[in-house]
Amino acid sequence: MKYMLMIQASQAHYDAMNGKDSGAVRWTEADLKAMFRFMGDLNAELAANGEMIDGQGLSEPAQARVVTLGEGGVPAVVDGPYGETEEVLCGYWLLECASLERATEIAQRILRCPVPEGAGHGPVTIRSVPEAPPCDA
Repeated sequence: MKYMLMIQASQAHYDAMNGKDSGAVRWTEADLKAMFRFMGDLNAELAANGEMIDGQGLSEPAQARVVTLGEGGVPAVVDGPYGETEEVLCGYWLLECASLERATEIAQRILRCPVPEGAGHGPVTIRSVPEAPPCDA
């Protein structure tokens, strides 16, 4: 079964990781190296055991664009940045796991990623990806 594991962050979190004063706990270079080492090791392990399909960190919310239907069905485009408290998807893993329990074990490991004291960990959301029926072309 395929599972998507997703983590969230706000613009303030990205700012703190980039050394900007955002009111959030500021990350040091050592903090960033520890996080990237942890994530790299986790991703390498998931790839080696055949569970990793894809995984990416996403750009900060200030670089996002949201397209909605506005008045009269006309598309409306809004560029970031968004409010500091608004959390958005900041990264994901698409995994092939034997069970929901295995996906949950991996999510629990993600929460052990080192972060500066006080930075906190957001939740990891797990969603199954059902197999789509074949499309008739």
